[in-house]
Amino acid sequence: MISTDEAAQLVDTTRVTINAWIAKGRAVGLTQTKRGFRMPRWQFEPSMWDALPKLSTALGTTEGWALLSFLESPHGALDGRSPRQAIEQGQADRVIEIAGHEGN
Repeated sequence: MISTDEAAQLVDTTRVTINAWIAKGRAVGLTQTKRGFRMPRWQFEPSMWDALPKLSTALGTTEGWALLSFLESPHGALDGRSPRQAIEQGQADRVIEIAGHEGN
């Protein structure tokens, strides 16, 4: 997990931009008891980065814990793989389709 400052540095932008991405569902930001967010570093990999906004829309949420839970939980429609694993293996369209069914 990385901070919003670390994420901003990783993708050469500002913390304000990272916070805006979190608010829009463009990035997964996990709320903490203290100020700020923690963010999974793996979401900045190209395959995940392209899929996240579509996934957020399909699920109908921008809430970080909900997105993380969906991405990391094994899913029967993916032969027991997590949606994150399926996306990393090139099946983003299938994951987004499944998310659409769960989000409705």
